[in-house]
Amino acid sequence: MTIQNYKDLIVWQKSMEVALEVYRLTGKFPKSEMFGSANQMRRSAFSVPSNIAEGWARKSSGNYLQFLSIASGSAAELETQLILTRKLGYGDAILYKKILDLLLEVQKMLNSFRSKIKSGVN
Repeated sequence: MTIQNYKDLIVWQKSMEVALEVYRLTGKFPKSEMFGSANQMRRSAFSVPSNIAEGWARKSSGNYLQFLSIASGSAAELETQLILTRKLGYGDAILYKKILDLLLEVQKMLNSFRSKIKSGVN
């Protein structure tokens, strides 16, 4: 399969799935957290596929590496937020596991993708 645009990238598709699940999870947080941890988690989750897309649109491997690096940082930030809010007892434990498993997959894919771009492999 030829990659026509960022939407064809599996890493983008998986990161979109993470973002959707984060929205589902945070929608069940206590009202007092809607402008705190829920908002921050949504922003982090939103950032991952957004930066993958923006980097792709820049059409330069140097820029793309920078945006993939930002996406990786947002993924690590989201992972930390998930761990903390799970410990606080917000939301469904099964959904946390699903999101964390997906997020780990995205993080591995981002690392692999960055390595391939650095080495000049498409």
